[in-house]
Amino acid sequence: MAEVVKQENGSVSKPKQWWLSTKEFFRDTQSEMKKVTWPTKNEVVGTTVVVIAATVVFALFLWGCDLVFYKAIDFLFTRFGAST
Repeated sequence: MAEVVKQENGSVSKPKQWWLSTKEFFRDTQSEMKKVTWPTKNEVVGTTVVVIAATVVFALFLWGCDLVFYKAIDFLFTRFGAST
């Protein structure tokens, strides 16, 4: 990568150097993106199903916990004189 020379106040002393390093960054990024192994449609569908199923399971679990805590608090308040 091209080295950017900075002045003491932190500004770039050579705007052309900045432009060249920015172009090189995007060129390197494009090169790296070509090396990425993208998932197949079946892999995407499979992992999506797993995420949705896990979300439903956790939602039901948390709903059950909420219901149990609500009933327990309601019972305690009713039992010891504070009604809701």
